[in-house]
Amino acid sequence: MGLDAITAALPGYARDIALNLGSTLGTTALTPAQTWGTALACAVAARNPVVLREVADEALGHLGPEGVEAAKGAAAIMAMNNVYYQAKHLVGDERYASMPARLRMRIIARPGVDKYDFELWCFAVSAIAGCAVCLELHEKKLRASGLTPEQLHDALRISAVVHAAAVTLDAEAALA
Repeated sequence: MGLDAITAALPGYARDIALNLGSTLGTTALTPAQTWGTALACAVAARNPVVLREVADEALGHLGPEGVEAAKGAAAIMAMNNVYYQAKHLVGDERYASMPARLRMRIIARPGVDKYDFELWCFAVSAIAGCAVCLELHEKKLRASGLTPEQLHDALRISAVVHAAAVTLDAEAALA
């Protein structure tokens, strides 16, 4: 099923989302693993069961079991980090900046996939959460690793479209 199931489930008013879903995942400057890891991590972050299930099914063929676990791990760790670092930033009190997080983040050191692919997935999930601190940090690391602005832009586009599909399907389910 995969993307076809998601696009079939989207209502007429979300035709742009359906078209963008196919184009952002079908034509990208990213590798297939980067593309599908980004999509899966964002599907986890977006929390819609249909989007998550269908993206996960399709992602497995591009990522393998280890890649699927790493993409889910990127979403999980960023669910914690985005809240923590965004809140510290929004408080605006410099005293918090010097305080250590004291939160376990071992998966970042050993994600089970290429560390920059994992970093890319964290970057894309941070866009959904709107965490400026995490976006800036991951963008700098990814650029230093050699990823291009076009590749990062594609990850942001994937993030936006997967999130929009999830929001739309959540709205339709709530109104049904």
